[in-house]
Amino acid sequence: MSSRSRTGLPRAGAVSPFAPVSPFHGLGTIARVCAMVAAAALPAASWAADAELGEITVRSTTDPQALPTVAPGGQVAKGAGLGVLGQRDVMDTPFNITSYTAEGIADQHATTLMSVLENDPSVRFTTNTGHAYENFTIRGLGVNASELGFNGLYGLAPDGHVPTEMIERVEVLKGPGALLSGMTPGGAVGGTINLVTKRPLVRDLTRVTTMLSSSSQLGLQADVSRRFGPERRLGIRINGSTSGGDTEIDGQNRRHGLGALALDYQGDGFTLGLDAYSYRSNIRDASPMMVSMQNLKQVIAAPDAKTNLFPGIRAKQQSDALMLRGSVDLGADWTLFGSVGSGKHSYDGMLNGTRVVLRAQGDGSAVGQTYNQYGYTDSMAAEFGVRGRLRTGSVNHLLVASVNWMNQKGGRAAVATSASYITNIYDPAPITLAGPYGAIKQERDDVLSSLALADTLSWGGDTVQLTVGARLQRVNQKMARYDEHAISPALGLVVKPWGDTVSLYANHVQGLSAGSIVGTTYANAGEVFAPYKTKQFEIGAKWRTGDFTQTVSLFQIERPSSVVETATNRLLMDGEQRNRGLEWNVFGEPLRGTRVLGGLAYTQAIQSKTQGGARDGYGVYGVPRWTANLGGEWDVPALPGATLTGRLIYTGAQWVNSANTLKMPSWTRVDVGARYATRIAAKPVTFRATVENLFDKSYWAGSFNDNFATTGGPRTVRVSATVDF
Repeated sequence: MSSRSRTGLPRAGAVSPFAPVSPFHGLGTIARVCAMVAAAALPAASWAADAELGEITVRSTTDPQALPTVAPGGQVAKGAGLGVLGQRDVMDTPFNITSYTAEGIADQHATTLMSVLENDPSVRFTTNTGHAYENFTIRGLGVNASELGFNGLYGLAPDGHVPTEMIERVEVLKGPGALLSGMTPGGAVGGTINLVTKRPLVRDLTRVTTMLSSSSQLGLQADVSRRFGPERRLGIRINGSTSGGDTEIDGQNRRHGLGALALDYQGDGFTLGLDAYSYRSNIRDASPMMVSMQNLKQVIAAPDAKTNLFPGIRAKQQSDALMLRGSVDLGADWTLFGSVGSGKHSYDGMLNGTRVVLRAQGDGSAVGQTYNQYGYTDSMAAEFGVRGRLRTGSVNHLLVASVNWMNQKGGRAAVATSASYITNIYDPAPITLAGPYGAIKQERDDVLSSLALADTLSWGGDTVQLTVGARLQRVNQKMARYDEHAISPALGLVVKPWGDTVSLYANHVQGLSAGSIVGTTYANAGEVFAPYKTKQFEIGAKWRTGDFTQTVSLFQIERPSSVVETATNRLLMDGEQRNRGLEWNVFGEPLRGTRVLGGLAYTQAIQSKTQGGARDGYGVYGVPRWTANLGGEWDVPALPGATLTGRLIYTGAQWVNSANTLKMPSWTRVDVGARYATRIAAKPVTFRATVENLFDKSYWAGSFNDNFATTGGPRTVRVSATVDF
């Protein structure tokens, strides 16, 4: 993807948001209209000839959050968003960050967020390939599907699966980031995942993609971008996709539909933007299995990943969201920015009824139950702030102040649980389906609000950059009568002793999670714990030589946990999980025609300050010591336009439980692919083919809860053709 500037479009690509509006009535209707418009875009393929992708990148002294340009190789960007600090180049960032691009997503056939993050050695998955939800760990700490940022705001991203057809960038920041983005709805502290949606492009685009996945998943995508007016200030971009058919799991059928709309207006000294989407997903007759090993004395062999343990189940999810954003220049050096959005999510069916408990015999026999569920989450979120530059003597300052607010309401029906049944993970038996779920009731009405202040001081032409800041966070859980606050400071340092080729950095940051209310079984019942802080210390170095960038990070994260004081039967927040690690990340084109992406990570996650010291030094379940993700691309010299691809994913042995009595073995997965870019009838056409899990290996992939293990995905073949009209 190329990066371009246009004098008539001074602020395109800016993420800087706009002004508040009244709550969005009829959001679902609006989003569904967007889906209809997206579907109608297919006939418009004749509108434009030979469209060219491009970003509008205009430098501004106030850093309006225009997206950083794409790095050589096209798979990642040269920088990423740092929440309240705005967009920063990798070399000017005191954190380990990666921003995956739409070009790389398309070339890898990454149809879900999970597929995108399979490029990162610091990220692992706590759910299965093909499950209704995609949950992750970053640096050994959890980040759930409900805790993703959406253009910088929480609560608006699709719940469960993220359709990548509408995504321009996937920004991953490793480590806690309370200052940068505020507290997540669930208090995740391992890192931040922010989704940047596609925006109107500089030049017109009409792109159609067809895809076939094994077994018989057929998909169709359309991506249309236009600009209007004498100076092409008004832009519109529509993305639509639909797919359906049988999946790699025996007997499973999956369907999805997406409509996404992006509008922007690039004015003189201001920007306006709107993003909306509607997404539906339906699963029938199967789900990947998750098994409890609590009764076993040793880990048994993983079953064939294609095995259907849950024939007859169904699950439906739907997400709709609408967001307004904008910015206004206050002279040459200062900018007001803001955004406001609303999201609605619901689920219906047996999404989490995909677990069985293995029996002690160790022959694969298991006890199962199914669970019929319904739930919803409605979110409103907003951010407003001011960013600007000033100079005091020889010191340059980039100052920012912002206010964040989110109200999230949610409820669910009483879960219907089936009778128990006996099955076997190697030879499944018929299951017992749960009956209708119970009455729906609201369970949550939470308000997260915060004020953040930060200053990045720089000396010697940005040779030395010091970021200092703090966020005052309030957590108000109305229905639980929980109302607490905390201050999260942060420090970041960047030193570039030999110019822009080498960057040394360090940070001390915190993550924030809501404290609990002590239950009735303890002597201190009713005590309200203040939000607890996860602390990180990190040092690292970055080296950019030509078109190749490397990052080495050394970190320690300390996360509080609860323990019981046995003498008094009091619940205390005196426990701790300590993660120490080393990361090596690479991206770019070290040799002409050869690109690499990925890296290596070592994470030592141990339990410390446990109850009575009984498990001090024990490993943390689901956190392997060694992980590696390394992909490569090679342009075939003898065939211009042809590229061969490959990727190796390695996950070391990991504990299944906190007691450290069960350990699943290491596993390695090999992916391969190829693509060919050419012209047919003067139209650009790209053919792509990928094979995930080339050797169709069956393995235990990870652990999502104490004593629970997940299976890896089966071999998956995808082929596609993309045409630009």
